Amino acid sequence: METSLLSIKHQVTINEIDKTNLIIIPASQIRSYETAAANNRLLIDWVTKQYKKGAEIASMCAGSFMLASSGILAGKTCSTHWALSEHFKALFPDVNLQTDQLITDENGIYTNGGAYSFLHLLLYLVEKFYDRPTAIHCAKYFQIDLDRNLQAEFSIFNGYKKHNDNEILTAQEFLEQNYQDKISIEKLSSDLNIGRRNFDRRFIKATGLTSLDYLQRVKMEAAKRMFETTRKTVSEIMYEVGYNDTKAFREVFNRVTGLSPLAYKSKYNKERKYSLV
Repeated sequence: METSLLSIKHQVTINEIDKTNLIIIPASQIRSYETAAANNRLLIDWVTKQYKKGAEIASMCAGSFMLASSGILAGKTCSTHWALSEHFKALFPDVNLQTDQLITDENGIYTNGGAYSFLHLLLYLVEKFYDRPTAIHCAKYFQIDLDRNLQAEFSIFNGYKKHNDNEILTAQEFLEQNYQDKISIEKLSSDLNIGRRNFDRRFIKATGLTSLDYLQRVKMEAAKRMFETTRKTVSEIMYEVGYNDTKAFREVFNRVTGLSPLAYKSKYNKERKYSLV
């Protein structure tokens, strides 16, 4: 009995392709990337060989796991779906993961963020390998925002916690529970009996962020939820997440999400017809 929903017929096998210009690694629904890498060693080795011969490589969403398994991404920048970032960092700590970025382009390697952002990568490749007018035509035909370059506005910040530093985990929990208050990182590190410089080093090693950046992202995530679900003004939300400087709040919010507070509220709050200021 036929149970497959999709059947793909290949034209040639990888053994028949000695040299190619571009390889695209699609996303997958594989649950165990470690097992998938082990079971696809032949393909991974072929990709590595082609890259060394001059081929350029693009990975879509979770395809970055397969690409990283080749070792090609070591020391390089890449993106993937923001929801997979913790797992990716744990498996490939030597890769500079930038999940805020929609597309990365480094040394002939292209990666993109999650889900439907693969469409932006395809348009990027059309422009790269053909020309911009064609990319613009495709963007208009398929109604895709051609020059969107961040996926930050879609991400939900949870903070990386799958590490073994219990003191830093305690610090993370403290920041998440008390983000509205005026927090002294100096006092926090002292309360944990860790010197400030050592605390900073351990925090970055454990989470990939400085303690200040971590706190800012916690604050911005709280602000995003309020912009999405309440009629509160920018000023009201700013105070609720612990800011009293409007300029500073707007700058951090824009850096983290890629949008201004007003633009974010207008885009995601169904009651945006109400006053936003």
